[in-house]
Amino acid sequence: MLSVKNIHQYYGGSHILRDVGFEARLGKVTVLLGRNGVGKTTLLKSLMGLVPIKSGSIEFDGAPIQKRTPYERARAGMGFVPQGREIFARLTVEENLRMGLAYKLGSTPIPPELYELFPVLKQMLNRRGGDLSGGQQQQLAIARALAPKPKLLILDEPTEGIQPSIIKDIGRVIRMLADRGDMAIVLCEQYYDFAQELADDYLVMERGEVIARGLGKDMEAQGVRQLVAI
Repeated sequence: MLSVKNIHQYYGGSHILRDVGFEARLGKVTVLLGRNGVGKTTLLKSLMGLVPIKSGSIEFDGAPIQKRTPYERARAGMGFVPQGREIFARLTVEENLRMGLAYKLGSTPIPPELYELFPVLKQMLNRRGGDLSGGQQQQLAIARALAPKPKLLILDEPTEGIQPSIIKDIGRVIRMLADRGDMAIVLCEQYYDFAQELADDYLVMERGEVIARGLGKDMEAQGVRQLVAI
């Protein structure tokens, strides 16, 4: 579904991403790990077109997209849940969900399955996003990205600042979405146990490079926990 090859990216004179490449497969969770400041968020923003790449290629669903705008990538079927959630605090939960459908026809309904995945959102449709707890806001951000039914879901540290019970709920939803087989998921995560539990494939980054990769089931045997320990 997603094929990234030989990406290089710079901020000023700093070489942030160095020859990065990987693939994300349909029905699989690809986990991106690494300490703070190694380029993980920059990589995800590059995938969405929020940060331009200097060189390399990004193919999505068989087509090159590195020159497409963020909204063109969203229309093609890429969903993004940014670090920090970035919901619209003054809009209601329902209005936030409709923002996920912004490029669809105005009559497009909010998919009912979002309320099955995150029941709390149905109970709070008329509440402003800024009045939700951090965990509820994260569920809203994921639901907003899922509203247009993307073929690729990119999540940047969805467990950050979230209470354990909601972390479990988010993990359950991610696994369920992958197991349906019609979506690829790229998950950037600092919480190692959460990442290991979900990973079908993994990458470890350091100083802008991929230094290790493999199958999720092999992470412990290959010493990934030590590679990402702070």
